[in-house]
Amino acid sequence: MAIAVFVDSDVVISSLLSPSGAAYLLLHKTDSLDVMLSTVSVDECLRVAKRLGLDTVKLAQFVQKCCTVVSLKGSQSILKTKYGGYVHDKNDAHIVAGAHAASVRFLLSYNVKHFKVDRIKDDYGIIIMKPAQFLQYLRSVS
Repeated sequence: MAIAVFVDSDVVISSLLSPSGAAYLLLHKTDSLDVMLSTVSVDECLRVAKRLGLDTVKLAQFVQKCCTVVSLKGSQSILKTKYGGYVHDKNDAHIVAGAHAASVRFLLSYNVKHFKVDRIKDDYGIIIMKPAQFLQYLRSVS
């Protein structure tokens, strides 16, 4: 049974930049995951990929083939109001909203410090980890 994980856009971008990092191993080489992104996160990935000169076609193909995209209901301002208390920067509220909408147990991000980890875990049961930590977790349970 696949483990559903919501990934921050930084994890997706990292997986495109480094074929040997934890993000790449998780997103491209681990079959037991159901990788989830929100529509907002996909847009963010595309903006960052363009800015970094990465292949946006390759990114779009990866998202289409390997990810489940979750639609977020409500405007950015509504998401910031509802989920802003879970992040240190309200512009990251959509990440918590996406993980909550996806009903996942894990949210992967390289920016763990951007989140109010304990509050998210207490209110939504979502555990936030860096990709390397999650990779270690997977190895410990298999």
